[in-house]
Amino acid sequence: MFKGPFDESIIKRAIDKNLVEIEFVDIRKFGIGKHKIVDDTPYGGGVGMVMKVDVVEQAISETRNKRQETRNKEKVVLLDPRGKKFTQEKAREFSKLDHLILVCGHYEGIDERIMSFIDEAISIGDFVLTGGEIPAMAVTDAVTRLIPSVLKKEATILESFTENLLEQPQYTKPEIYKDKRVPKILLSGHHEKILEWKKEEALNYTKKIRPDLLKRTGSSRT
Repeated sequence: MFKGPFDESIIKRAIDKNLVEIEFVDIRKFGIGKHKIVDDTPYGGGVGMVMKVDVVEQAISETRNKRQETRNKEKVVLLDPRGKKFTQEKAREFSKLDHLILVCGHYEGIDERIMSFIDEAISIGDFVLTGGEIPAMAVTDAVTRLIPSVLKKEATILESFTENLLEQPQYTKPEIYKDKRVPKILLSGHHEKILEWKKEEALNYTKKIRPDLLKRTGSSRT
């Protein structure tokens, strides 16, 4: 599931430049018995299977950095619909780590005791997927692009969710398309006024589409 998205575009270039290393850990490798069992029926009844805490914890333990000096720059994160919502701020936090371990939930989830062996649980939104693989891909993409030298520094400054704002509208050629014109300010060559326009448009767009972002900081911008 992971190889397709990670073999293309920006992430592939980051891997080729040794700016990031992505390792796939097969939890079944740590499965129990001849059939490498990784899940079992839930106590108390219910539909579906629950991943075993002993199996997943061993996988985490084997994946952790063994050098103590690097452990402070390492985090183990569970992808879970019950986790805190993943944000651009969290992506920036993760991008400063030396080692990020993403644990993908599956089936009906993981035995609750796994919470004692992770640092935090995160969710990519208020919905449920069949597993944590797709959220892990999204998190990896969001974090990788913020690692220094993966993108030009300017590319991550004025973009959506920076300072709790959505990014302003973007335009390219042709200048006129079906009577729809590119805003004249963008053709003026006046960089200071263009920057002011971008900030104003970002604020207006955020007010219209995601006013909740402005409330996060108690913004008094009008």
